Amino acid sequence: MQKFTTLTAPAAAYLKPNVDTDLVIRVERCSRTPRERLGDYAFEMARFTGGNGDSGAPDPAFPLNRPQFAGAGILVGGVNFGCGSSREMAVWAIAGMGFRCVIAPSFGEIFYGNCFQNGLLAIRLPQAVVEALGGALLAAASPVSLTVDLARQVVIAPGGAEHRFEIDPLRKTGLLEGLDPIGLTLRREAEIAAWQAADRARRPWIYNA
Repeated sequence: MQKFTTLTAPAAAYLKPNVDTDLVIRVERCSRTPRERLGDYAFEMARFTGGNGDSGAPDPAFPLNRPQFAGAGILVGGVNFGCGSSREMAVWAIAGMGFRCVIAPSFGEIFYGNCFQNGLLAIRLPQAVVEALGGALLAAASPVSLTVDLARQVVIAPGGAEHRFEIDPLRKTGLLEGLDPIGLTLRREAEIAAWQAADRARRPWIYNA
């Protein structure tokens, strides 16, 4: 998993509330599309005319199709972003578009957890802050960059204002060191082996001979 320390990147805004995982990636794409191509179909039903990424053209009415958002690495979203089903492919699709961080007032809880397991930083900020950031992005005619400093736990706006966010310490460590949950567990392999050896001595009947 790629490490996440500090990211300064153009940001894009899609402030629609209650964006569910079915809108992020249609269920039909989950079983028929290689992971590396899911980004091509992210937000397909809103992103392409006719709701089809194969036959439709980019819909100019969809915010993320604006020229100033091309190549964005940070996505500013609306309330309850990523609600709905538990499909992990929604995170893969967003990452496949090039985003490394999603900022929103709130997230669907399963989506939120899936982000960290796949190296995508999900940040909760107050709704007023998110709407101000997103509104400025939507009003801009050219790309606008934000900075996310994970070590300091701050989002830095173009004018220099800093907005602090909270994150679980273990998830923070995983992102900073580029370790998924399995990688974090394997860091303590020696401790696990020592515990198992001691437990085997205490309760030999639990273990196979």
